[in-house]
Amino acid sequence: MKKAILLSGGIDSTSVAYLHKAEISLAVTVDYGQKAALTEVEVSQRFCQLLSIQHEVIKVDCSSLGSGQMAPHLFMNFSEPVSEWWPFRNQLIITLAAIKLYQYKIETLLIGSVKSDKRFRDGSKIFFRTLSKCLALQEGGITLETPAIKMSSAQLVIESKIPDKLLLWTHSCHTSNNPCGNCNGCRKYFQVMKKLGIN
Repeated sequence: MKKAILLSGGIDSTSVAYLHKAEISLAVTVDYGQKAALTEVEVSQRFCQLLSIQHEVIKVDCSSLGSGQMAPHLFMNFSEPVSEWWPFRNQLIITLAAIKLYQYKIETLLIGSVKSDKRFRDGSKIFFRTLSKCLALQEGGITLETPAIKMSSAQLVIESKIPDKLLLWTHSCHTSNNPCGNCNGCRKYFQVMKKLGIN
């Protein structure tokens, strides 16, 4: 059974895509109004072209609903766990991706979440299990799989055997289409590369 992946062009989703490339027939990238959307789409397109995976881009401007470093308008009128937090982000982009899967009659969506994502409520195992059950009740019977949720990002990269060249294409910055070097996304990128001994 063919699967799809929600692909952001970051280390985690790209490594999951590489690890499961034989099963994946479709990758979906969502531009929901985040600051780094242009580069996320470009990196994802390039990766999919190389691996001959069909790539779909969904563009829905939700920037007026965003908050934190990823949103064009930085406003936080509520308690947030980290500076890049965007309320209900995973639920939003997974739902949008599921609509595209339904059009392709694909029933399984891979998500690139890793162990450290549990600091977000929508990055936890229980969240993905619950959302998967909700999607499965709707048209298409779509379910979610999180194959790397028990791994660190470095463990995932090692497990995937993704070539260094492809890993260096990835884009993790939360604030810009060019890496800022200061946000949590960039810091994670540098930490993972250092741990793996990749310069």
